[in-house]
Amino acid sequence: MSLHDPHHYVRRVVLPSGKTIEVVYFEDQQLASATPVAATPAPSQDDVSDLHVCGSCSSTLVYPTEWEEAGTTHWEVTLRCPNCEWVGTGIFEQDLVERFDEELDRGTEALVRDLKRLAHANMEDEIERFTTALTEDHIVPEDF
Repeated sequence: MSLHDPHHYVRRVVLPSGKTIEVVYFEDQQLASATPVAATPAPSQDDVSDLHVCGSCSSTLVYPTEWEEAGTTHWEVTLRCPNCEWVGTGIFEQDLVERFDEELDRGTEALVRDLKRLAHANMEDEIERFTTALTEDHIVPEDF
């Protein structure tokens, strides 16, 4: 996926901690939501224990699309579930939003770890193929 791939777009979201995350939307997701879908209200503060868990399908992949302060101790957060396409907006207390932010950090760390492992495995594979090509004389000085 190139940076200028017309099949996706990136939206930046500033979290309460001050960190900025980028949410990537792919073309097929845009087409799926091409017909306007009204955002349903997020469950009330009393009904929610973790913002990263979808109330519709129980997926743990819910992420924020917008954050905005709603007073000194509350945040208005628009959430989206990539599993069932649920979208909702609610006002939540600071401590719940901070736990959500920590969960997003854990998810980011897991993705970065997986990316590093994948990059390492790909590099090992590439080195192995290059070494095999050298050994079997598939690479000659004219290739350079």
